[in-house]
Amino acid sequence: MDLRDTPAEAEFRAEVRQWLAENLVGEFAAARGVGGPADPVHWEVRLAWERKLAEAKLLNISWPTEYGGRGGTLAQEIVFLQEHATAAAPYWVGTQGRDLFGPTLLHHGSDELKARFLPKITAAEEFWAQGFSEPGSGSDLASLRTKAVRDGDEWVINGQKIWTTFGAYADWLYVLCRTDPDAPAHRGISMLLIPADQPGVDIRPIQTLAGTMEFCEVFFSDARTKADLVVGPLNGGWKVAMGTVGSERLLTTLPYQYMFERELRDLIAVLKDRGRTKDPLVRQKLAEAWIGLEVIRYTNMRMITSLMRTGTLNEESSISKLQWSEWHRSLGELEMLLLGPAAEVVGEDYGLDLFQNSFLTSRAETIYGGANQIQRSIVGERILGLPR
Repeated sequence: MDLRDTPAEAEFRAEVRQWLAENLVGEFAAARGVGGPADPVHWEVRLAWERKLAEAKLLNISWPTEYGGRGGTLAQEIVFLQEHATAAAPYWVGTQGRDLFGPTLLHHGSDELKARFLPKITAAEEFWAQGFSEPGSGSDLASLRTKAVRDGDEWVINGQKIWTTFGAYADWLYVLCRTDPDAPAHRGISMLLIPADQPGVDIRPIQTLAGTMEFCEVFFSDARTKADLVVGPLNGGWKVAMGTVGSERLLTTLPYQYMFERELRDLIAVLKDRGRTKDPLVRQKLAEAWIGLEVIRYTNMRMITSLMRTGTLNEESSISKLQWSEWHRSLGELEMLLLGPAAEVVGEDYGLDLFQNSFLTSRAETIYGGANQIQRSIVGERILGLPR
């Protein structure tokens, strides 16, 4: 692993830094550090920032130019993510289309589908939501029951999805449906693209423990989509979906590392201000948290190196997901412990401070992107070679 930039990467890093210094001003500077891949706060200013990034072709850097990208390298993409996170710039809102569905479509989609959808994603003109999890079959996607039946030149979809991030903002849904009910569990599944604005699609926001509304449940009642809006081979959606999940476990969550560092530094500053860091037990707990953050950082570097060498992410992405989600949940618990009774007092209208919000939202982080129980099974069976 060589952590040094090549001359070309160093030149690009300088370009990104200069652009951020010139453009991260005004309302955007006031919104430093807000948002995240599954965070709905400050939507409008983040959308404006995303469109500004898109105009400069600083999003979708590695996408082909014909789809609105820069035609750059994966290394440049990672450099941008690092610099954007270091500057604490507002996180874009189009993460579902830009970071998850878009790369999947690039890899598995037909030329017609790519030409139709990717430029709109690149320009932040159309937004997407993921329809994978279902009640009773969250991380076990192979047990999904949403059905799509062919009716002439259309599919008719019936079923229910849940935990659909940013579903209320979506123009389109990329949905796993069972298109062959007689096939084995991992087969007979296809990824369909379904317009959200139609009578057969009912999207209902779900209020989370932290009071936010980023997740939704979606009901399909004879919803329809065109027969050619299938990503990858018909009945081959399982393999297509696994690529999306792998991307979610690294590149989409890579900025978390920087958010976590700012959060831990903020905690240390508050505790120091209150005189708590004079306690050697408090210092020991903070040191342990910092060590965990460093482990996450080096694991991410190793995975980035593997991704750049091979172009794919394999089962090791499960290790990263386990590490950062378990660490952040533990950090939230540590924050509540060290801040004492004051941490239990919320603001007006259930207003949460940084640490209270982190404590509550981190509970869900061990679930989305594939529950940690599933990740442990993947690590045990596919990496360590243990029996099922």
